[in-house]
Amino acid sequence: MAKETKDYSKYFDFSDAKIISQDEYGKKIRIRGREINIISEPNHRQEKQRGKESINVLYEDAVPDELKHLGEGKKYIVYTYGCQMNEHDTETIKGLLEQMGYSSTEDRKEADLILLNTCAIRENAEDKVFGELGHLKHLKTEKPDMLLGVCGCMSQEEGVVNRILQKHGFVDMIFGTHNIHRLPQLIKESLFSKEMVVEVWSKEGDIIENLPKKREGMRAWVNIMYGCDKFCTYCIVPFTRGKERSRRPEDVIAEVRELARQGFKEITLLGQNVNAYGKDFTDIHYGFGDLMDDVNKIDIPRIRFTTSHPRDFDDRLIEVLAKRGNLVEHIHLPVQSGNSAVLKKMSRKYTREQYLELVAKIKKAIPDVVLTTDIIVGFPGETDEQFEDTLSLVREVGFDSAYTFIYSPREGTPAAVMEDNVPMEVKKRRLQRLNDTISEYSRGGNEKLRGQIVEVLVEGESKNNDKVLAGRTRTNKLVHFTGSPELVGQFVHVKITDVMTWYIKGDLVTEPMAVESYR
Repeated sequence: MAKETKDYSKYFDFSDAKIISQDEYGKKIRIRGREINIISEPNHRQEKQRGKESINVLYEDAVPDELKHLGEGKKYIVYTYGCQMNEHDTETIKGLLEQMGYSSTEDRKEADLILLNTCAIRENAEDKVFGELGHLKHLKTEKPDMLLGVCGCMSQEEGVVNRILQKHGFVDMIFGTHNIHRLPQLIKESLFSKEMVVEVWSKEGDIIENLPKKREGMRAWVNIMYGCDKFCTYCIVPFTRGKERSRRPEDVIAEVRELARQGFKEITLLGQNVNAYGKDFTDIHYGFGDLMDDVNKIDIPRIRFTTSHPRDFDDRLIEVLAKRGNLVEHIHLPVQSGNSAVLKKMSRKYTREQYLELVAKIKKAIPDVVLTTDIIVGFPGETDEQFEDTLSLVREVGFDSAYTFIYSPREGTPAAVMEDNVPMEVKKRRLQRLNDTISEYSRGGNEKLRGQIVEVLVEGESKNNDKVLAGRTRTNKLVHFTGSPELVGQFVHVKITDVMTWYIKGDLVTEPMAVESYR
């Protein structure tokens, strides 16, 4: 595939950089004594072009036989930043590495390969990664044969790749979200050529099925789709993850069935916008509500999903969720702002009134539903009155919790060229008021459970007290109670005795329950 080439003169001082070779598949350059093999690189202009090319679904073995022993006797670490999608990508990366013969370690001094799987949503996530690269530079100096790679969403950004090439030449590999299945080949190229290898496709690749995954614990994530077509003005995801591509329903259902067979207790269906699932199918009429209806019939205790866009949350999905069963009563429904004018500037494509109408529909169908959300404060041009609209919406909906953020511009997004005219002290003050309001409703939601018996999936021991266990209810509330470590991975019933803002406490119920609690 021919790749678009770039003029590197704007990124490098060419008194110290030289193009060694160049053809339709990429180029090799030398800078500061390091040779770099640029197979492909991110290009935001290309990423904005949403073609109508069909996406192929491939079922090939991602690790060729000749690479299945390349990592024998070697150890790896993957550091993950960001959302559940990144965590799930890391499961795939680990699965690929272990099929190559690598084994995991937590001691970076033992590692022969270190990968940073990065997030591009917030500026502070980017700062953390570059700070970590600074620490790893010393380790790389001590162990020059160790491979160091940067992958994930940050790698899909032009500015990030340019910064690494220019200032972090000790990195061995840079690859993007669409290139994960190519990891075995990239490791081979980097090991044998001793060059930095850069492969970041701006155009989406095919959907690769049957990729190995290393899952741990009793909960599992399942990708149902990739990418996002919403182009909210503040969001970099449509550029880093590409256009919306849905996995075939038979592949998703087969994976969920296999996870049920393996004994997983809880599954979360993942997508940047799960509600848009199936809208790209041309041969069948099958949406997210249909998929949820099908997984509702699979023998697995709990099914969750994240994240959803209010614009695509339709009546069919509400109807299916109201069936309950293994479909839990928790919905994460990002609103971002409670003011219609701000929502329009964000290009969210719904109004305050439409969001509240959707919430009313959901609550009518599922009266005990727990709603959580995402909210940004200090978006360019947000006035005090518009922020007050956000507070009033929080009170009207009664969110049990929220991820709240101060707006920060992301290079390459439309909002980045808007005047960021809300002073930082105002942003911080608004965030504090918002968090105080969310805390009030979180504690109030928890208070409703005092004295009730809830079903808890036990996740592990408390970090501060090994006699205290921690788990979550169907509505994703964190519960602490005293119990034996043998209960980890099991469902138990707990009577709630004490309420905090962000978690609840209770006593283990040992007698048999006649009626299973669903909260």
